[in-house]
Amino acid sequence: MKIALIGYGKMGKTIEQIALNRGHQIVSIVDINNPEEFQSANFKSADVAIEFTTPATAFDNYMKSFAAGVPVVSGTTGWLDRIGEIKEKCEKEGKTFFYASNFSIGVNIFFALNKYLAKIMNNFPSYNISMTETHHIHKLDAPSGTAITLAEGILEKLDRKDKWVKGTFLAPDGTISGTNDCAPNELPIASIREGEVFGLHTIRYESDVDSITITHDAKSRGGFVLGAVLAAEYTATHEGFLGMSDLFPFLND
Repeated sequence: MKIALIGYGKMGKTIEQIALNRGHQIVSIVDINNPEEFQSANFKSADVAIEFTTPATAFDNYMKSFAAGVPVVSGTTGWLDRIGEIKEKCEKEGKTFFYASNFSIGVNIFFALNKYLAKIMNNFPSYNISMTETHHIHKLDAPSGTAITLAEGILEKLDRKDKWVKGTFLAPDGTISGTNDCAPNELPIASIREGEVFGLHTIRYESDVDSITITHDAKSRGGFVLGAVLAAEYTATHEGFLGMSDLFPFLND
């Protein structure tokens, strides 16, 4: 399979290595210094482009890829206010786009576990729920896309919550802003930015008598990157607006 990489930072370089190890070719690399590469014959020859950049540049990268006729797999978060436009491109113009807030196999198992637990806890209103996500100091958006996906899974199964809200934010310099105090129907997501944490997500159900906590702790980018390459392999032979529930059907249960 011929792969184009959009973004060549730590994530892009790790994706390159995993893709090569799985027998794929990297035919094009687009980074901040060579945007003209989108118009190159090499880029247009790709079976799929894997995009990991920034919230500010992601949407434009998708449009340029679509213009070149190349399907996109993206894990960039922080741009989802425009996801409706991407879905419309897929539905009305035949474009192909695979999006996931987190490609890690372990995280997607955690997504399924989270929804199953929320379904159970729907029967026990004495438990209040909160969430905390922790990431490295370089992550720009908060809460994380993974935390938002977890929150959406909870809202789907837990009748007493119908929206998520930003909770406290602990910045790299130690300053704290925001609050976790919210309306009974709201689910607060607290965010922490410290060190080089790859990704730590904790969901806590607490009552007067006990608490139940589930956590996913990423040890490296490895699981995330492998999942992105698996998604690219899937996207190369499928069409439309795709996601991890297409790649892993157990997420539909």
